[in-house]
Amino acid sequence: MSVHMENTFYGDFDTERLPGKLDRVHQDEYRTPFQVDRDRIIHSSAFRRLQSKTQVFLSGEYDFYRTRLTHSIEVAQIGRSICQYLRSSSELLSSGFYIDEDLVEAVCLAHDLGHPPFGHAGEKILHALMKDFGGFEGNAQTLRMLTEVIYQTEKACYGIAPTRACLDGVLKYKVLFGDSNGARNHFLYDSQKACRDFAFQEAVIPSDLCEGMRLNEIKSIECQIMDWADDTAYSLNDIIDGVRAGFLTFEKMDKWAMNEDLSSEETSFLSDLKSAILSDKLEATFSVKIGSFLKGCHLVKTENFLSEKSNRYAYALEINKGIKKESRFYKKLAQQCIFQSPELQQMEYKGGQILKYLWESFSDGMNGDGKMDGFRVLPKAINQRIDASSSENDRCRILCDHLSGMTDGSAIRTYKRLSDPSYGSIVDLE
Repeated sequence: MSVHMENTFYGDFDTERLPGKLDRVHQDEYRTPFQVDRDRIIHSSAFRRLQSKTQVFLSGEYDFYRTRLTHSIEVAQIGRSICQYLRSSSELLSSGFYIDEDLVEAVCLAHDLGHPPFGHAGEKILHALMKDFGGFEGNAQTLRMLTEVIYQTEKACYGIAPTRACLDGVLKYKVLFGDSNGARNHFLYDSQKACRDFAFQEAVIPSDLCEGMRLNEIKSIECQIMDWADDTAYSLNDIIDGVRAGFLTFEKMDKWAMNEDLSSEETSFLSDLKSAILSDKLEATFSVKIGSFLKGCHLVKTENFLSEKSNRYAYALEINKGIKKESRFYKKLAQQCIFQSPELQQMEYKGGQILKYLWESFSDGMNGDGKMDGFRVLPKAINQRIDASSSENDRCRILCDHLSGMTDGSAIRTYKRLSDPSYGSIVDLE
């Protein structure tokens, strides 16, 4: 079965797989290429580890709030719903010409795979530690996992050989670190130029897009849908989690509003939020808002240097201005009243210090030629890959892969095992 035979929105260009160990499927394969992408992501250990990675609050502190896993599932559901809505409402689409829901689901499920433990603090620390070795970026790490390291053994590591459309769907940013003028985020690793070239397939990048970070403006329609589904999920659901955890109270909101120059629209948004909390209908009210947010987008035609190669670049997602304002309001409220609260800042700082300690402890054993002459405190497979590496950049990248792949819990336990004399046992297996 071939997806583009039934849906002319896609062609061979879109379904071609990145060369690799898994770039061929069985002749009697009953799934579409995009369903194969999705299934390979869902059944990976990296996807399961998202259940113990911080979304807003440290994993395990409460049992009702989002983790990276539940957030990814919610983003995937919203992404599929956007596809269904566009297919039913847009005159540009039809029953045989539409944006594939399974492809968008795969992209949404994968979008946070590369994010490290302890949320944005973990990402910030790893970038600081890797600044001389190619940097660290959560989205770039997602691409690296899908294309190179999601499957790891003592002898080799490899990716899922994603289709071009799936690979391109997670390419939220396309500027290489070496061309970013030392950017803190929103870049690809320089070593990922080959992946970007595969996505573009010899298309010549216009000179004006090579200036600064402008190339990041170019996104496939599936990437745009994932991006808006992600915005929808966290701009609304982070507010719910903040209220339920006691971080977003009336007192905090009133004090914040007094110090902000809120527009009449923003004042109305805040009033609606407080009314929903008072009536104990917060989740019901915000569930309706999710529907409004996904229906607040529509499809338009566009042209760029890739639009003749694929329909994925011939269309753009436009968001209703009022919906965008509301989304920005909730993001601002969450950022200033939840994320910047001393309690969360302290937890993030602690998480960052844990990762820094682990980096220093693990790298202590590496001598000039990369051999682990000291205590072998890393897993055997990681030690072997480091031993076989010929450059310091590669060795640091492998160590960074290991740290970014850890969950909050495994990072904390490893930290305790290495630093707390009273913690741990010789029979510990993790």
